[in-house]
Amino acid sequence: MATISILMACMRTDRSNADLLAVVADMARRFSAAVVGVVARQASMHSAVMARGPGEPPDRDLEKFRERAAPLEAEFRSALSMVEDLQWRSQMTAGPASQHIADEARGVDLIVAAAEPGERIFLPSPEIDVSDLLMRAGRPVLIAPAGAAGLKLTRALVCWKDSREARRAVVDALPILKASKGVDVVELVDGREMEAARRRLADVGDWFARHGVEANCLASPLNGPEATHLAGIAKDLEADLIVAGAFGHSRLREFTFGGVTRDLLLKADRCILVSH
Repeated sequence: MATISILMACMRTDRSNADLLAVVADMARRFSAAVVGVVARQASMHSAVMARGPGEPPDRDLEKFRERAAPLEAEFRSALSMVEDLQWRSQMTAGPASQHIADEARGVDLIVAAAEPGERIFLPSPEIDVSDLLMRAGRPVLIAPAGAAGLKLTRALVCWKDSREARRAVVDALPILKASKGVDVVELVDGREMEAARRRLADVGDWFARHGVEANCLASPLNGPEATHLAGIAKDLEADLIVAGAFGHSRLREFTFGGVTRDLLLKADRCILVSH
């Protein structure tokens, strides 16, 4: 991806969107990007049964959704008033809201979504499910944590593994990494893999350099759970962005056995760009 020309802001009706919009505003300003605002909510099973036609919720439920969506559009347009090209889309859906949003993302470069509260992540939701969206969208997703005041791109941490997902993530994040003031690439390994990791990271550093990014590449001995170790490195570096590949295993295995993706999302305290 050469640049970011159009963003998608995934709004919600069940919580504040101020943190999300602060991140979107910074990204839109930095890249002079257009922004599509979207809100979707899946009709309840009762609504689906009472619908007059396939995929058509009852008038009362639809009216209630529209009442919730209207102030969101006003909030969206007010927070992003500096953006010349704004589009707004709202939809009550028969199927998962994440599938609808993934479909709407066909014409965007980057999706921005709010982090899920820890107790709800990976659980069914009538609104956007971030983990489900990651699997469906075919686009990178930038996750804004609660309390985010924007994204200044002072320092980015790339969580490297020699995997398809990590390779995809650095390509998707390249325009953002080019705009960052500092980039650190870290691979966590046990002692026996240190030399092999350094050789891998030499190739990665060369790739970044050829794309105009001066990256500091480091192989770090793994100490404890990967997500905890990465979070500690991000804190020490004062990184405001983490870039990582998402779901190295199937979503079911991530949910059942845990995984770095799940742990990072559960404990998000800074923006995370993830790709699958």
